Amino acid sequence: MVNLATSYMGLKLKNPIIVGSSGLTNSVENIKEAAANGAAAVVLKSLFEEQIKHSASHTLVQDKISNYYPEAEDYIRNYTRHNDVDRYIKLIRDAKQAVDIPIIASINCVSSYEWIDFAKKIEEAGADGIELNIFVLPSDPHHNSDYNEAIYFEIVEKITKLIKIPIALKISYYFSSLSKMALKLSWTGISGLVFFNRFFSPDIDIDKFEIKASNVFSHPEELAISLRWVAMMSTKVHCDIAASTGIHDGKAMIKQLLAGAKAVQIATVLYKKGFQEIGLMLNELETWMTKHNFKTTDDFIGKMSVKEATNPAAYERVQFMKHFSGIE
Repeated sequence: MVNLATSYMGLKLKNPIIVGSSGLTNSVENIKEAAANGAAAVVLKSLFEEQIKHSASHTLVQDKISNYYPEAEDYIRNYTRHNDVDRYIKLIRDAKQAVDIPIIASINCVSSYEWIDFAKKIEEAGADGIELNIFVLPSDPHHNSDYNEAIYFEIVEKITKLIKIPIALKISYYFSSLSKMALKLSWTGISGLVFFNRFFSPDIDIDKFEIKASNVFSHPEELAISLRWVAMMSTKVHCDIAASTGIHDGKAMIKQLLAGAKAVQIATVLYKKGFQEIGLMLNELETWMTKHNFKTTDDFIGKMSVKEATNPAAYERVQFMKHFSGIE
């Protein structure tokens, strides 16, 4: 028998599979199904900073009474905000009662202000950790990289002072110096980094003249993006790394673990094939470990990282060459 257990963010996991933040983790029923099929932890669907503000604004627009009674505006804003938060808090509490795996809350944030208060409520509700999904789009030409990157550290500084449960940052690869940024973030006291977050990709409907979403689900080919950086950074940062995006089967999970990830987050494959894929991926991991005489995940996690690989330069190569491509 092999032992599939690992640890991530200081949390003991029975295996490396975490169901990532998505619509799949927005109900107790789905969370119970994920756990029953072998998931080691779940990250709840994100509570969006702008979602709360938008909900309040939408309510005000729909409620004509506020036009006649301006003093109602503050009441409506506060009610809508707390109603969203209360539902999220209830989801945490109900999920903790329903399953015996770690429940990680998720906040999608772009500032270090209003949402910070929510973090304490999330901790009090019993969440085992918080994942902060942070991305500051560098679209303002008046803000340089130092300005944009400072926001990440402001958020971390404030929240680490407020709560004691472990914190992970889900970040993007859009930094002028990703390796330095990841290293500096790992010095702040966080427990994990997730490589990488997935963005809303805009498209245009040329008949309806509307902006719509595209590229919603990940593809197996996207694995290479995070795999490279997991391999390069897993032995350099001072926290755990979880890999995300492009992990659609057991082989992809094994590759990320070999690169140095302590856990993987999956969602798209579950949307397309169902929660039973978790068990299939775990069976594939167990079979592979037995084949190579690995008794525990610690025996091979990081075995193919830049530090341990026999050809680490392959991770650094960025130019497309016939020698490596296998095509003319």
